Amino acid sequence: MSHKITLIRGDGSGPELIEQAKRAIDKAMEICGKNIEWEIFDAGADIVAKEGTPLPDYVIDSIKRNKIALKGPVTTPLGKGFRSVNVELRKKLDLYVSLRPCKYYKGIKTRIINPENIDLVIIRENTEDLYAGIEFENNKEETNDLLKFIESKNKGKIRENSAISIKAISEFASKRITKYAFEYAKDNSRKSVTAVTKSNIMKFSDGLFMHAAEEISKIYPEIKFKHKLVDSLCMDLVTIPENYDVLVLPNLYGDIVSDLCAGLIGGLGVAPGANIGENCAVFEAVHGSAPEFKGKNMLNPASLILSGVLMLKFINENKAAEILENAVAKVFEDERYVTFDIAKDPKKVVGTKQMTDAIIREIC
Repeated sequence: MSHKITLIRGDGSGPELIEQAKRAIDKAMEICGKNIEWEIFDAGADIVAKEGTPLPDYVIDSIKRNKIALKGPVTTPLGKGFRSVNVELRKKLDLYVSLRPCKYYKGIKTRIINPENIDLVIIRENTEDLYAGIEFENNKEETNDLLKFIESKNKGKIRENSAISIKAISEFASKRITKYAFEYAKDNSRKSVTAVTKSNIMKFSDGLFMHAAEEISKIYPEIKFKHKLVDSLCMDLVTIPENYDVLVLPNLYGDIVSDLCAGLIGGLGVAPGANIGENCAVFEAVHGSAPEFKGKNMLNPASLILSGVLMLKFINENKAAEILENAVAKVFEDERYVTFDIAKDPKKVVGTKQMTDAIIREIC
């Protein structure tokens, strides 16, 4: 049986990481007598000069056609240039779910004293909140008009020369993401769902998310539901992370908390991710493109490979997913063939390809 899947190489360190992930995924599928037919494309900063855009339409068309994509990291300029390719993909394909499991694997270096019980799943709403990108630049006429409008409605006076970002939270998106979280919990034998907001301060936007989650929770009485303020949650996650199971959050909090949880299990190099919609799904590493490491054969391939595990489960190739995850776990536990970010002995590290080679040996 063959699957046709879009593969986006990314930029910076993305192409070399995606090459290694592809090798490991192909080997796991081969062991199961299956294969993947990859449609390979570039996206990101490296192709802007040639294509005039970091995300050509033909890449989007391929994902729509194949329904599934594996994507390498892509650079997002800070404070200038094009907006995030990741955000654009989510908007154009309505990938409203960001799924980020955070599970500790034995052998990985971490600062947490007892990390063995950490097995969280973060479900982040992907389409709204500040990440919708509705911004007003300082000192612009339209921004000054908005400042005057806000003051005229007795909503407070904002300082002159301010830039403004709009935080929009809808009932539709809040209920949709919470329903996904409860369905995920039900399908994966998870016991609780925690909705996370700052509704004590943002009573209308975050308050709406909280109330929508409470309403959806009533449909799933068999799954424990609770609400937690995001600042309090962050303290709990570094002290009693075992008290949490599935977390569902608005966009910005989900992004921040998922990186915090990655830190609990050893870093972004071991944190997989997926962006899922009704019709398409894109699987990707949580970490960025790290262009300073481009071509140096140093970075950890595990985040992308574990994202491949999520992808294989999504297309119902569960045996290949199990084989691949077990191989990664064995390499982590063995500790001899891991990259510098998770190695316990800084004098005993290997490169990206060598770590992937070790994973493939475990598959075989």
